[in-house]
Amino acid sequence: MKRFSRDREVFFFEEFIPTEHHLPYLEIHVFEGTTVKAVRPRIPRGWETNQRVKALRSLLDELLKLSHAASPVLWFYTPMMYEFTGHVEASAIIYDCMDELANFKFAMPRLKENEARLIARADAVFTGGHSLYEAKRHLHQNIHSFPSSVDAAHFKTARYCCTEPPDQRSIPGPKLGYYGVIDERIDLDLIDAVARARPNMSFVFIGPVAKINPEILPKAPNIYYLGQKHYDELPAYVSGWNVALMPFALNEATKFISPTKTPEYLAAGRPVVSTAIRDVVRQYGDVDGVFLADACDFAPACDRALALKNSGSDWLALADLALAKSSWDKTFQGMNTLLDEVVTRRFASERSPKQCHCPSKGKGTSAAYDYLIVGAGFAGSVLAERLASGRNKRVLLCDRRPHIAGNTYDFYNKAGILVHQYGPHIFHTNSQRVFEYLSRFTVWRPYEHRVLADVNARLLPIPINRTTINNLYGLNLSDEAEAAIFLASRAEPCRTIVTSKDVVLAQVGSDLYRTFFEGYTRKQWGLDPSELDRSVTARVPTRTSVDDRYFLDTYQAMPRDGYTAMFEKMLDHDNITVMTGTEYADIRSENVAAHTIFSGPIDEYFEYCFGRLPYRSLNFQHETHDMERMLPVGVVNYPSEAVPYTRITEYKHLTGQIHPKTSISFEFACADGDPYYPIPRPENQALYKQYESLARDLTDVTFVGRLGTYKYYNMDQVVGQALATYRQLTRTGLRDAISASTR
Repeated sequence: MKRFSRDREVFFFEEFIPTEHHLPYLEIHVFEGTTVKAVRPRIPRGWETNQRVKALRSLLDELLKLSHAASPVLWFYTPMMYEFTGHVEASAIIYDCMDELANFKFAMPRLKENEARLIARADAVFTGGHSLYEAKRHLHQNIHSFPSSVDAAHFKTARYCCTEPPDQRSIPGPKLGYYGVIDERIDLDLIDAVARARPNMSFVFIGPVAKINPEILPKAPNIYYLGQKHYDELPAYVSGWNVALMPFALNEATKFISPTKTPEYLAAGRPVVSTAIRDVVRQYGDVDGVFLADACDFAPACDRALALKNSGSDWLALADLALAKSSWDKTFQGMNTLLDEVVTRRFASERSPKQCHCPSKGKGTSAAYDYLIVGAGFAGSVLAERLASGRNKRVLLCDRRPHIAGNTYDFYNKAGILVHQYGPHIFHTNSQRVFEYLSRFTVWRPYEHRVLADVNARLLPIPINRTTINNLYGLNLSDEAEAAIFLASRAEPCRTIVTSKDVVLAQVGSDLYRTFFEGYTRKQWGLDPSELDRSVTARVPTRTSVDDRYFLDTYQAMPRDGYTAMFEKMLDHDNITVMTGTEYADIRSENVAAHTIFSGPIDEYFEYCFGRLPYRSLNFQHETHDMERMLPVGVVNYPSEAVPYTRITEYKHLTGQIHPKTSISFEFACADGDPYYPIPRPENQALYKQYESLARDLTDVTFVGRLGTYKYYNMDQVVGQALATYRQLTRTGLRDAISASTR
């Protein structure tokens, strides 16, 4: 909320506090170091529920009136607040569901009813972890998982510069600690058993006792309860611990929790011993320094964690790497983007289906251009923008299709749903340079792609991970080591890995190869995996974790307004003329530019003089259905050869669009049609080398892109190649200018 307050006025409306005064009123306090205002309603003690709700509604209305908030954003952490806010005309309603509160002890009886009403009205729903997301994702079209991040700088002070507080300093070591609420989520029997099993260790508990009788807390000479402490004091207490604990009970109250403590403890430099909370297993189970244990193994796990802490700090490098993947800034940016998106949608007038337009600058083809660029996809458009903006060059950009954006072209169909004309295009990259460049032309919305494979009517995660294996074989592999042993037992090592079949057999063996790869590859490529280069199946890794994201890249997002809108902004420059529906052959002889950049098929440029390079093509069958959501994820693959299509895509997962209907596409691979994928086989690469040799002899033509260089590039790789080509053209231009000036 502090980050949101940089651009917005933020009021944090707290739970009501009983008062002895005969009238309700508000107390307003500013959180120290922020502009966030805490609003604390005071309600006369003893008022009935209806009286309280009516009073809170009136107090809220008065607050909105005084702050001139005619159409506020309402952000809910608890559904109980909806009882007195449902009447407010809001510019956006966000339900930030951090826990499954209905599963907690003494949950309010109307909580589920209020939550259903809130979700029905919410513009977006955020969950505090992935397990909670999976439990609720069927309830809303625009729901996103935002696992807790960490104020790493705050907790890292525990590693270096903290003085242990006096009330803990006197406790003998080694010390194993926990901070947080002590309630029904804590396994008291486990604490008692571990304390008795390790009398040489001290167990320190910091935090208030809630919803349970303090008398039932475990008591032993080596168990210490220090009470509640301020957030600012926590690093100092953790600095005195050798190991941090998360002794959670595995019950309904902890089924969907995603403890913030895990990253905080790691940031503080302390190994963590935890019971097998699902989100901890998922997010941190593979991190050195996190020890997952059941009741029988908890004490030995404490021994192992203590040994790691005493071994030095080398393990922290990998822990810090895991922490670096998330931050409150990243969480805020993702949430803020989604918030801006729903506010814009709420305030926009009825939106007509979007039509692609081609920027026209009024210049004819007879004008002199510095560059002719063929193909208005990523390669051509990035180079057009860079040459026009970066070097003030005049560029003519042509494309044979009636639109820009190449295969990423998206548009609003007749139903008003944003779809990808040429199948799903998911942006992901590890390149900060590529991501920052494209960010000039779009606002991103967070999206992590997940794919399921239909195997005998069961939907299993792909790439293969531990969940896939467990569900397919009825196993209960609990960690990466067990999964690795299982896969190793199935693997069929090859002396030399040459083909795609070799790659898969060497990793997972024949059964998983036939189940997931053989049929799908045959349909996709029209060839058996044994006839394809190893690079094809190497693109789809096998994992021993439970991470079910299709990509693991640092940057994963979708253009908020679509790819076509991003390309329109990229090409909106006075130096760029765009001609769509134009064949290169029709203007090739007109010598409209001194230099040509060609992103079409390289064999086409040379008029197929050595023969045609083989490509694989695609056909799409688009459908719209009268339902809000059809698939559980954006894409479902169909590995069986008995099914004619390779996959089904539901675009609203990708775009985040809210619409009463949904659009899908069936994807069919074929031999004829527009070239999509260069077919990676040695003989094809040899044929390409002949064309590449001709290309090297041309000083006034540059070949770029997937088709121009006959390489199976991802989108970000095409952008990276285009940016590198621009730098090369710039260096060449400077050398030519220097040479001319010396003549």
